[in-house]
Amino acid sequence: MGKRLKIVYEDDWLIVVNKPSGLLSMSAGHPEHETAYSMLYDYADGIYIVHRLDRDTSGLIVFAKDEDTKRALQDNWDEAVKERRYFAILEGHIDDEEGWIESWMYEHPKSLKVHCYPVNKGDDRNRPPRKDWKFAASHCRTVRHMEKNGQKYTCVEFNLETGRKNQIRAHSAWIGHPVAGDRKYDASTNPFGRLALHAQGLSFIHPWTGKVMKFNADIPKELR
Repeated sequence: MGKRLKIVYEDDWLIVVNKPSGLLSMSAGHPEHETAYSMLYDYADGIYIVHRLDRDTSGLIVFAKDEDTKRALQDNWDEAVKERRYFAILEGHIDDEEGWIESWMYEHPKSLKVHCYPVNKGDDRNRPPRKDWKFAASHCRTVRHMEKNGQKYTCVEFNLETGRKNQIRAHSAWIGHPVAGDRKYDASTNPFGRLALHAQGLSFIHPWTGKVMKFNADIPKELR
């Protein structure tokens, strides 16, 4: 697949790839754009996308080779996925070693920016205060602290209980420590020349074999 897209795993039903930052998962209405989908479509003679990563997020994505496999994965994705682990570099120094971020999330229809609202005591995560809000939960663990160009940063491992759009980016900005390089969520620095977010680990139950599939994508060298 060349240098831009690495196949991590392939069988008769699915392909797992490591997508670089800057490459779209799939293009909506712009077939001339090179995407992970278009590259795999040519390679596999047809492909189906199961889930997506933001263009500037690198890391693991699953594609299906047929529609039945796509449907089997998507229809049971939350139950099938056992781990969604991300590595991020956040602006500022975070003292906490680990903890949870929980919120309601709402995507603004015009700006497409995701906003967070507190979860109040007694709230039922299955019954949001507004019908267009969704519950989101991220577990965070501080990996290390670093300095670059005189600025302080915190390397954080995120494990997602839920998989909302822009979940890590919105949660990080909400707590006052946006992901480095994330202009959409008001980051003030871009020391790595990209969004400092990488989908590092993914584990899910194979829809046909029933085996637990575990994958890891090394942190890109520019983020180490």
